Amino acid sequence: MTTRPKKVYIAGPMSGLPELNFPAFHAEAAYLRAMGDEVINPAEIVTDPTAKWEDCMRADIAQLVTCDCAHFLPGWERSRGAALEFLIASQLGLEIRFAKAATSRHVADLETSS
Repeated sequence: MTTRPKKVYIAGPMSGLPELNFPAFHAEAAYLRAMGDEVINPAEIVTDPTAKWEDCMRADIAQLVTCDCAHFLPGWERSRGAALEFLIASQLGLEIRFAKAATSRHVADLETSS
């Protein structure tokens, strides 16, 4: 029996970080896609760095609720948006996952899996 890829939403801190932390989101998305997951990456939903927080959250949450799993980047617990996403994901019964470490982990994982 083959299982379908999970639809995974990446959550984590953006506001106040350099480049809105997009590089970390993109690196995690690449890693998860390489592992076979279908990925919803907020850094690909609203790409305008001047967009209002509320507009970003509305667009992101609309995608979050379509997922099987929420995957949290380091520092998520200090992020107002990611904390809200955690609450929604946990209350809706989504699988909750946490990224283990920085992006360097992913490079090593990908090199050993090829």
